[in-house]
Amino acid sequence: MALLDDGVWHGKVWTGAWTDGSGGTYDAVEPATGNVIAPVGKATPEDVIAAAERAAEAQKAWAAAPFEQRARVLRRAGEVLEANAEEIKGWLARESGAIAPFGDFQVHTSAQECFEASALPSHPYGELLRTGSPRLSFARRVPAGVVGVIAPFNVPTILAIRAIAPALALGNAVVLKPDPRTAICGGAVFARVFEEAGLPAGVFQVLPGGADVGEALVVAPQVRVIAFTGSTRAGRAVGALAGQHLKRAHLELGGNSALIVLPDVDVTAAAPVGAWGTFSHQGQICMATSRHLVHESIAEEYTQVLTEKVEKLPVGDPFREQVALGPLIDAGQRDRVHGLVTASVARGATVRTGGEYDGLFYRPTVLADVAIDHPAYAEEIFGPVAPVTPFASLDEVVGLASGTEYGLSLGILTRDVYAGLQLAERIPSGLVHINDQTVNDEAVAPFGGVGASGTGSRHGGAQANIEAFTETQWVTLRGDLPRYPF
Repeated sequence: MALLDDGVWHGKVWTGAWTDGSGGTYDAVEPATGNVIAPVGKATPEDVIAAAERAAEAQKAWAAAPFEQRARVLRRAGEVLEANAEEIKGWLARESGAIAPFGDFQVHTSAQECFEASALPSHPYGELLRTGSPRLSFARRVPAGVVGVIAPFNVPTILAIRAIAPALALGNAVVLKPDPRTAICGGAVFARVFEEAGLPAGVFQVLPGGADVGEALVVAPQVRVIAFTGSTRAGRAVGALAGQHLKRAHLELGGNSALIVLPDVDVTAAAPVGAWGTFSHQGQICMATSRHLVHESIAEEYTQVLTEKVEKLPVGDPFREQVALGPLIDAGQRDRVHGLVTASVARGATVRTGGEYDGLFYRPTVLADVAIDHPAYAEEIFGPVAPVTPFASLDEVVGLASGTEYGLSLGILTRDVYAGLQLAERIPSGLVHINDQTVNDEAVAPFGGVGASGTGSRHGGAQANIEAFTETQWVTLRGDLPRYPF
């Protein structure tokens, strides 16, 4: 079985069937080659209104379905993902620039998200409450209704399915707006996955489009919860708009994550760890290692070893070549990355390797002598750049690591793991990894950042998902009518 090779989806949106979007079509383009992959259907705000109404109606029967049925659909969705892994990896490589191992990781984790979600329908959904009145009192979790999911381009399968799967499992309908740059691997693929899994029509819909479509999704009265993953700037706008309409918005936003390298580590082992954290998927990961904070006694050695490793990394088309880094998503992102590098160099940073590009292929870059006022230190890069900044003491590195509005992920490399844990407790961060880099994700683990990185852990694990995609309802039962004084 192939998911998308029949072309029926070309130029269409998914509403429970492939239909024309009101916005016409646009071309999906390969970043590596500039070639057109296929026409994609484009939605409009009017399409969102119709989709939300359809979803609200379909959700009633889906929520009332036996929990075994919902569990079965989610299990089947995971199986469909696994069975079509090679095809999906191809779409990820062509459309998002993901190298093969990262494609493997995305498909595997996406399937695991479905398998984990399949356990949610049978999870206990309430608790008995004590009461001073002659009645039965309890609280129960009920589906929120319609969930809007707005997903980004960088890790399009995981960052969509981690909200889609639990929301569906808990009895909600879902309207997905994938990033238009990855609407095939991050949108059309899921439409087919859930069609094959037997999800009833209308419960899940896919509407690629621009910011106006995302705004319409937040505003639509039937949509009660928004799960947004993207930039902090866009997330602030989504959160503000959701607040105006009294809706919950679960925001997973940007990061400027630090890897702290303490002086007792083996530098030859530590530098490759840091390289993986920075250069995985060309650095286009929210929790990428964006700042290498290295003790001054080993900073030069660490930078040298890191540079030697990075100079050997091949860059190219991940769909047609075996490479370590693929292309950046588009020219706007490339120019932003290069602007941060050149501005930092102008202020005194030193390029040890990289700092150049060919088309959308940006050479992996190591910057030394990076100060805290350099743009490559202070801002989220979202590209293949490793800024190295030395520190002299634990107090200083706590200040450096904490001196950012973000708080997504933190890595600490040290032989003394307990000292590393004590250090981590002084630095606000949603994720902490002792003796590993900052890029880690598992379907069973809570995920989310603090500060400008988001609204905390709203994804991963049963507790976070149930809280994210259900409402708490208080219920009382009496055997007879009470007597009141009037």
